[in-house]
Amino acid sequence: MKRVLEGKVALVTGGSSGIGRATAIAFAKEKTKVAICGLNQEGGEKTVNAIREAGGECIFVKADVSNAVEVETLINKAIETYGRLYYAVNNAGIAGERATTVGCTEENWDRIININLKGVWLCMKYEIPKMIRVGGGTIVNMSSAFGLIGVRGLPAYVASKHGIIGLTKAAALEFAQEGIRVNAVCPGGIHTPMQDRLIGGNPQIEGQIIARYPIGRMGFPEEVAETVVWLCSDAPSFITGHALVVDGGSACSITLEFLRDFSSFKNFLSMH
Repeated sequence: MKRVLEGKVALVTGGSSGIGRATAIAFAKEKTKVAICGLNQEGGEKTVNAIREAGGECIFVKADVSNAVEVETLINKAIETYGRLYYAVNNAGIAGERATTVGCTEENWDRIININLKGVWLCMKYEIPKMIRVGGGTIVNMSSAFGLIGVRGLPAYVASKHGIIGLTKAAALEFAQEGIRVNAVCPGGIHTPMQDRLIGGNPQIEGQIIARYPIGRMGFPEEVAETVVWLCSDAPSFITGHALVVDGGSACSITLEFLRDFSSFKNFLSMH
């Protein structure tokens, strides 16, 4: 089945860098018109320029996804410019400060939840009615591998990414009959500015991260972008409410390690 994205319109939040930029460029390669948003004006303009220089169409709107007025303005601007909205990729997010559950400040918690989780909800709140009016659309929300498992030191981030999956499933159920599919993507370790900040230039930390991936490397933004564009296309027309993992086999590795440990534990019990 062909993807048939040419001439349609996509909105990508957090399009100033990383996965958002790669996703906007991937859409443009399919001849999709793209509207992106972010708080980094310079980064947003770089994305726009890269797309336009390649012959594509793209606009940048500076917007804070945790602010309802700015989100509504963003979506209206995209529709005003290109006519309607077929696809929405709610990708904007931050990692915040590293801290334990006890050490996490209320300010850090609120900032992460407001951008990562409230931001996705606000975007869908204003995207979905626009899609319903024209017969449907497709939404992809950016969760994380940490939306499926826990990790030390990022309690608010982990909570926000788990929340995105729950929100995705709820919206998928609510609007399936309206012709709207809603899915989530859960990337593992991807070479992005956010990931680089978490690694902090420490080769030991990067080595520990890579060791978790059976493929033997971290992923690239373009690999996640291709997955997002595929989910938005007509090809996976029977998929909705799904959280698709893009992690180089890390989840399989974690499961196998758990099963090996559990098997050892059962053997220990049987001997005592």
